[in-house]
Amino acid sequence: MYTKRFFPVKGVIKWTRRHILLFLLIATIPVFLFDIAGLKWLHVPWLPLGVLGTAISFLISFKNNASYDRLWEARKIWGGIVNTSRSWTIMVKDFIDNTHAKNPKSDKELQNIKKEIVHRHIAWLTALRYQLRAEKPWESHIKNDKGNNEFREAHYLVCEDVNEIETAIKPYISDDEYKEVFAKGNKPSQILGIQSRKLKELMNEGLIEDFRHMEMMNVLVEFYTLQGKSERIKNFPYPRQYATINYVFVWIFIILLPFGIMSGFEGIGEHILEDLAKHASHSSFTHKLQEAIANHFVWFSIPFSALLSWVFHTMEKIGENTENPFEGGPNDVPITDLSRGIEIDIRQLIDDTDIPEPYTWRNDIVM
Repeated sequence: MYTKRFFPVKGVIKWTRRHILLFLLIATIPVFLFDIAGLKWLHVPWLPLGVLGTAISFLISFKNNASYDRLWEARKIWGGIVNTSRSWTIMVKDFIDNTHAKNPKSDKELQNIKKEIVHRHIAWLTALRYQLRAEKPWESHIKNDKGNNEFREAHYLVCEDVNEIETAIKPYISDDEYKEVFAKGNKPSQILGIQSRKLKELMNEGLIEDFRHMEMMNVLVEFYTLQGKSERIKNFPYPRQYATINYVFVWIFIILLPFGIMSGFEGIGEHILEDLAKHASHSSFTHKLQEAIANHFVWFSIPFSALLSWVFHTMEKIGENTENPFEGGPNDVPITDLSRGIEIDIRQLIDDTDIPEPYTWRNDIVM
């Protein structure tokens, strides 16, 4: 998540510089054939090309809206995880006591039980964020694209790529629980299952009475729901038929665009020549310079064609890099930072010790 008010244009240009050079090359080839090789028939009427550009604009808009909806839904889900984690912690803090205990515990023992449950919840958060950061086949562009890779290495860090999940989870659960969790597939689900089992044990010991146990189980169910919503976004991509066809249509437009605007720029050059013919003096340096520019005015279509291609392609690329909000891109939902914020909040609620500091992020990109 980029946190400054304005996204740096310089960064966007650097991110897309290879495509800008490609667009300049694509625009130069037809102009060379048209003006130097004399293939004056080599152009496309602007009207059908304009209709195609309008249709592609609608397609890009549709894709970007859908991508933003996926991003915003993911942010709402994690907002729910933040709020429910706090609710869970105050229940742990206040519901577990000796009121109905068969064998009353000391204050220190009660504190250790609460700490164990809260730490297990942090393990769930950790397992969930690692699961959401795992690469899917349709997300490979974030690492395989050279521009994305360079930007990632130079500007931000994805903690889940640096630290192993085993190392991140181990401090928060016991050795037996660690073995149980890593023997199964869906690690976050297994951790919630252990939480449920421990709550039942506490109820049997009388440390939680029936009503409180039911309320806490409802919160665990809510965690399962929020996890499932996150997994739905992670495991179901933006429909590939829309993404692929949209990408193909954008490139068709980019390739045809220079052929559609060359004749327009040549017409401007012809109008300039008509005006120059009315000049009193045709021998001055200024007149000859303007005449030379007018004769080859079609070459000015190259930067304009590259600019239009860049706008269409960049908007399509932004949608592509926004559609998967957990993949590890700079515009993702900052689940790593949110998890650390939750950990600090809930551990402070139970007066825990050795609480970690918030993450320090580089270049205003929070992950």
